[in-house]
Amino acid sequence: MRGIARELWRYRLWLLWGGLALLVVDAAQLISPLIIRTAVDDLVVGEGDHLLRYATYLGLLAVVATVFRFVWRFFLFGAGRRIERDLRNRLYSHLERLSPAYYAQHTTGDLMAHATNDLEAVRQACALGVLLAADSVLMMTFTLVAMMAISPRLTLYAFIPMPIITVVVLGFGRVIHRRFKRVQEAFSTLTERTREALSGVRLLRAFAREPGMNVAYAAVNQDNLEANLRLVKLWGVFRPLIQLLSGTGTALLLWFGGRSVLAGTISLGSMVAFVSYLTMLVWPMMALGWIVNILQRGSASMNRLDKIFAEKPAIVSPERPTRLPRVHDLEIRRLTFAYPDDLSTPALKEVDIKVPEGSTLGVIGLTGSGKSTLVKLIPRLYDPPPGTVLVGGVDVRHLKLKDLRSTVGVVPQDVFLFSTSVRENIAFGKPEATEGEILWAARMAGLAEEIDTFPEGLDTVVGERGLSVSGGQRQRIGLARTLLLNTPIIILDDVLSSVDAKVEEEILGNLRSVLQRRTAIVVAHRISAVRNADWIVVLDGAQVVEEGDHNHLVSQGGLYARLNEYQQVLHG
Repeated sequence: MRGIARELWRYRLWLLWGGLALLVVDAAQLISPLIIRTAVDDLVVGEGDHLLRYATYLGLLAVVATVFRFVWRFFLFGAGRRIERDLRNRLYSHLERLSPAYYAQHTTGDLMAHATNDLEAVRQACALGVLLAADSVLMMTFTLVAMMAISPRLTLYAFIPMPIITVVVLGFGRVIHRRFKRVQEAFSTLTERTREALSGVRLLRAFAREPGMNVAYAAVNQDNLEANLRLVKLWGVFRPLIQLLSGTGTALLLWFGGRSVLAGTISLGSMVAFVSYLTMLVWPMMALGWIVNILQRGSASMNRLDKIFAEKPAIVSPERPTRLPRVHDLEIRRLTFAYPDDLSTPALKEVDIKVPEGSTLGVIGLTGSGKSTLVKLIPRLYDPPPGTVLVGGVDVRHLKLKDLRSTVGVVPQDVFLFSTSVRENIAFGKPEATEGEILWAARMAGLAEEIDTFPEGLDTVVGERGLSVSGGQRQRIGLARTLLLNTPIIILDDVLSSVDAKVEEEILGNLRSVLQRRTAIVVAHRISAVRNADWIVVLDGAQVVEEGDHNHLVSQGGLYARLNEYQQVLHG
């Protein structure tokens, strides 16, 4: 509950005004039975002259309650919505800063559950939970005072079930907390399975695996149902049990109170008022279970969110960053790197590379040789060991992340496209780009002619994750996106693997003039993509096994020469 209290404290003024309005509403409700008592006592003795006045008072109290009920709803529910908004923004911002290693350990479905169910549960706790708790405390306190004023003995009888209700609430609360946590976990699994199936729907159809996936999905869905039913069954027992115990108090009151009226100990009007107060008291007593349920859910969800907020980004800017150097050469010094989840197997071993400013380095190698790992370390998507990756002679770990990443433009092998237009995807890193700049980038990426064939040109929507365009088109949109940034250092990670030889030749011709003015690293499987590079390194088994220009490497007769020969035969 500490996390819930922390969020509420930030909106304490909203809660204060809402609480004051709630106090007015409860006061109006508490005064009404006193007016009814007076009216009943007058009727018992045959007095009816003041009935219109009593009715007017009750009408005015109803108006006051209506107005202030709107006020408390505005402030208390408004505070809950604002807390939800703040937490959502905070969660989104925090997730943006977490390292790739975190996402390798947590599924998208689990994170989506945090951003939906957990935030909703916290909002309910901060709004409805606070409202019910405050209303219950106020109503129970003031109702008890009013009942004691009428008859302490009857009040004692009416409150006989209270200790039992307290024990039931505390016992059920702990179980509700555990079962709701299981409900959230089951929902996370269901969300992830749904996301995975929808993302891979083409593969499912290609392999005719719909029936098998349906069975697997049904099993996960059933698990989600059973987790919810276990919670519902508990809640289904809890509320009737509270109602039963509350009804016991009412039965005792009717028995002992009726005898007191017959004995003349209290008036009939006082008895009617007492019953009205007891009826008002039944709601807070019944609400105890609802309050416990809502607060326990909110507490469980807040704990889950706090675990995410406690995750520290593995890659951050230094406290005292070095100024970005004017020279944009690259140097890799004795780089040995292993991923955090597999420290025993280095992805790169003792790699030494120099890329002078304005030159192009080609990186070639078989799958799994470490090419993409090298690309990820330069902009610090993963952190290299200290002193191993330098830009302009400065360790990349000493530079501000924003400065480093605005200097290094990366086109990844697996390009991600947003569900927007081609124009917006190309201009993602530079939203203020003119149409001329966007068209230039598209032309350099070999995409200009195809844009003319799109239904709406640059404004054609590419669909979710770019599924409405081909793999080669996705790669070229990603290439155009990075070229538009005009960064002094550019890294192309096998960005032409999905285009045919003719288009590749066109793009490489366009890129030559662009890369001449930049420090560039071109990672590829195809020799044709790197043959014109100023220097080429060949990776195999996480190490640099050969380096030189194209002619030198061909003459050496090593891995590069064999790849070159094989690809020449393959492509005729």
